[in-house]
Amino acid sequence: MLKTRIMTALVLVAVFIPTLFLSTNLIWAIGMLLVTLLALYEWARLVDATPNTAILYTLVCAAIGAAVIYYMSASGFHWLFLQSLFVFAVTLVFWAVIAPILLARFIVVKQQWLLLLLGIILLAPLWLALISAKGANPWLLLMLLATIWVADTAAYFSGKHFGKRKLAPSISPGKTWEGVFGALVAVSVLGVVLYCYGHTSLAVLPLLWLIALLGVVGDLLESLIKRQVNKKDSGNILPGHGGILDRIDGLIPSLPIAVLMIYLFNYYQVAS
Repeated sequence: MLKTRIMTALVLVAVFIPTLFLSTNLIWAIGMLLVTLLALYEWARLVDATPNTAILYTLVCAAIGAAVIYYMSASGFHWLFLQSLFVFAVTLVFWAVIAPILLARFIVVKQQWLLLLLGIILLAPLWLALISAKGANPWLLLMLLATIWVADTAAYFSGKHFGKRKLAPSISPGKTWEGVFGALVAVSVLGVVLYCYGHTSLAVLPLLWLIALLGVVGDLLESLIKRQVNKKDSGNILPGHGGILDRIDGLIPSLPIAVLMIYLFNYYQVAS
């Protein structure tokens, strides 16, 4: 299982990194839209939508995404980035206020239309963040993604080998406080390495910690939904990982909010 997981991850990285640096912003936006649509279809099936409903849901989302790409190509990347900042601010409110309430109270959402809407609320900001960060600087996006992957991997191994105290046993029995601590330590090491090589300052550490913690919250929210529908994985398209949602659940809250925080920090620095 671990060998399969590693092999799948290596293949994904081998495809992802050249595409990130060699594609134009337009091609990148289209490619990430396709991935997002696969995740949205997976989400619809996860919440027990019928195949026809899931296809219709995905097609509607595809039409909306195509309209956004059209306006981006007509108005320029800067237009999309400014619109995205508003979406990221709304995303911050969702993850700071609504998601903790859902998790703390173990709220069960029964209305399928509301669950389908939730899928758009979760995945649309991630798509916009992937476009915005790449358009600003591909290295920035790679660093943010690396932080999330490092945190996820560290949480997995530290939780597996040292985990004793359950983080949220009623939602995700496998998550432990030791796993969270391992993720924080790992991203701290990453931050120090980046600092030593002159790529950033130590002021970035709180952002890295926030990214790691948001990744845990995103994972827990997906686990909450899967418990409601009594499913272990969101799909089986990625050997060793499950579905696309199982691979990107940590990205969903952390990447949009990280892009927003970086923009606000830079804006404050310029204004000062």
